[in-house]
Amino acid sequence: MSNQRATLTIGDRMPEYDVSRNPEPRPRSGPQQGRHQEPESGWAAIRQTWSDPERWVGILVAAAPSLVFVAANVVASLYPAITAAAVTALAGLGYRLARRQSPRSALIGILVVAVCAVVAAVTGEARGFFLVPTLIPFAVIMVCLASIIARRPLTGLLLNRVTGGPHDWYRNAALRRVHLTATSTAIGINVINAAVQVIFYDRGDTIVLAVAHAATGPVFATLVAVTIVAVRKTLAAQR
Repeated sequence: MSNQRATLTIGDRMPEYDVSRNPEPRPRSGPQQGRHQEPESGWAAIRQTWSDPERWVGILVAAAPSLVFVAANVVASLYPAITAAAVTALAGLGYRLARRQSPRSALIGILVVAVCAVVAAVTGEARGFFLVPTLIPFAVIMVCLASIIARRPLTGLLLNRVTGGPHDWYRNAALRRVHLTATSTAIGINVINAAVQVIFYDRGDTIVLAVAHAATGPVFATLVAVTIVAVRKTLAAQR
């Protein structure tokens, strides 16, 4: 389904993004073995994030129900497509359980697929499957704006613990500036995402909708990785 779920969930449902793993590299060999090597730049964080094959598998598992729905709707019809999407979501849960991974994201995915399937069945239209995910960017934009107004930018609320920031991070001007930039970027991404989805929902183009939803996961995972590096560099500069 919609793929903007990181375990930072901003925008559409994103594939499971375990921020506790990112961006923590493997120890170096040799004399510095045992020390963790953190990315020194945003580009390094991006390369490190997407060098993990499990990340790509997670994205595929999260995107699969909506992609399967579109494919099944093309070759069959609406109700077989709904069934195919549901089976795919359940298969994703089975995959995570078999890998002994947290089933949380898969369970959320099943819930989302169920809601989308109900909407599609009630409307009798394939595009109805994407109605709820199309509305999510608007909700996220409002949440991000509210967090900025409250001087607690959303990425700070979600990532401060992961980055090891102070409890009162929002009182730290430099940290707040980093999170304000990241949260504002999330707003911009969601504005573009919302515009694309509204346009193509109106046209009933489910292929573009499915691709747009699949793309949001990598986009927001990348934003998280870069934000974590920026925050850690800011903290290091203040020590």
